[in-house]
Amino acid sequence: MEIDDAKDQKVRTQGAEAKTKPNFPALTAKELNNGKFQYSRVAVPPHRYTPLRENWAKIYDPIAKHMKLQIKFNPKKRCVEMKTSKHTTMQNALQKSTEFVRAFMLGFEIRDAIALLRLDNLYLDSFQVKDVRTLHGEHLSRAIGRIAGQGGKTKYTIENATRTRIVLADTHIHLLGSFANINTAKRAICNLIMGQPPGKVYTQMRAVASRNKERF
Repeated sequence: MEIDDAKDQKVRTQGAEAKTKPNFPALTAKELNNGKFQYSRVAVPPHRYTPLRENWAKIYDPIAKHMKLQIKFNPKKRCVEMKTSKHTTMQNALQKSTEFVRAFMLGFEIRDAIALLRLDNLYLDSFQVKDVRTLHGEHLSRAIGRIAGQGGKTKYTIENATRTRIVLADTHIHLLGSFANINTAKRAICNLIMGQPPGKVYTQMRAVASRNKERF
């Protein structure tokens, strides 16, 4: 009987140990990289010097105060440099901050780009008109005009329907949004480049907007 009682006690002890899971604290950004600090660099195009100077405080505050990163502008290399510090707690702080600064350099507004710091499911995507169709001269100009629309009407319609933000920079097109929404907006832009009338795209965007409204 004593042997059976000892076995039962041992089984109960093992069961209690199995139920208690180990609790490991989350690694800091420094510990994740074997105790080394991480660096990141974003080039500044010449036409973004003035906007960067005017909006430096709006860029500096969220990165330095909320993401706990070190940030500076290097005039010799003409780039914004960021570095993790001992105060950095978020593991992906450097990646998010790099995407935020990169979005601003591509031409997005601060209020739109800062969403990259707050949300996890937002991405940047870029492509060129020639990636969809090889156009030259007036054909290229008309394709860009179809994407923008009169007074930017077509671009704003696509943005509002798909909940994305679009920047037209000559033949380059930059998009900011969630993965599914970027694909929807890209499909509409590609249709415009291929020559589809804006009226058809408006109809498609109304359908997309109504689906999103029903979903939410």
